[in-house]
Amino acid sequence: MAMLDELKDLGVDVDKALTTLAGKTSLYERLVIKFYTMLNEYAISPDFDNHDYNEMIEKTHALKGAAGNLSITPLYNAYTEIVDLLRQDKPEEAKEVLRNILPLQEDIMQCIKKYMVG
Repeated sequence: MAMLDELKDLGVDVDKALTTLAGKTSLYERLVIKFYTMLNEYAISPDFDNHDYNEMIEKTHALKGAAGNLSITPLYNAYTEIVDLLRQDKPEEAKEVLRNILPLQEDIMQCIKKYMVG
């Protein structure tokens, strides 16, 4: 249960997610570990190309959805804003939001990694 407490301290709405999953803590933990893998696979850098960011929108949108489903609210909110900014052709503003959320994202990833088995 320690991972969930640490995630709460990082702004994750674990209680909301568990309500959605009928209180199934082990299922939530497995899903969070899958999210960790997804974050690694869809790694987004604030150095993306200003002229062709369709791939960036796709990756960010996927991360936004997964974060929302797991009530990882800080990441969900940031990725929602990034997608909106990119769709408004404001890549510099999107990069700034990304730069600001990456330290917290790294903290969340390190928390999850600490509890992964194997």
